Amino acid sequence: LAALGVAATAQAKGPTAATIDGPGTGGGISIGGDGEPGSGAPLGNLSDQAGLFPAAFGQTPDPMLADRPKGDLGPRYTISYRLPGPSGEDATIRQDAYPYAKGGPVTYTAPGQRFFGTESTRGGWYRASSKLKTTLVRAGLPASPPSSGESSGDESGFVDFWPAIVVAFLLGLTALIGVFARRRPRPLAS
Repeated sequence: LAALGVAATAQAKGPTAATIDGPGTGGGISIGGDGEPGSGAPLGNLSDQAGLFPAAFGQTPDPMLADRPKGDLGPRYTISYRLPGPSGEDATIRQDAYPYAKGGPVTYTAPGQRFFGTESTRGGWYRASSKLKTTLVRAGLPASPPSSGESSGDESGFVDFWPAIVVAFLLGLTALIGVFARRRPRPLAS
């Protein structure tokens, strides 16, 4: 059994390709090549900087965050990594990336994604260095967040709705002033 585990681990290489989808990507950006961390290749840099390996396999010390970072994370991008399996089958691991998040880029990998036949992702939130944003911009993302697109918003959701709240308040105030203006007492005719 130990020999089988070593053989499977030896065949466990990094991703062979990745696709990045989200606002401003024009239908997706493809990155191929060597996905091994430390390879210096664009795909290797992406998988390393985005925290793919600790999110998939775990790592000591553990760099994963206990909770979702607070505040606005900006537009969400989905990175889909293609990983080769030990028996020749490919698996896909999806990771959400927030390159424009306040405080620096953040990624999220859902737990339980299957790969290498029997393995599944540990998952979680990962605070990346600013190098991740640089790598994503070099791959084709806009240098600054696009004006349209999905945003993770504020934790409370208030930021997304404040314009509607202000308009509703002003309309209510206008109606109230109209009611009081009509009820003003008029002088009696003599």
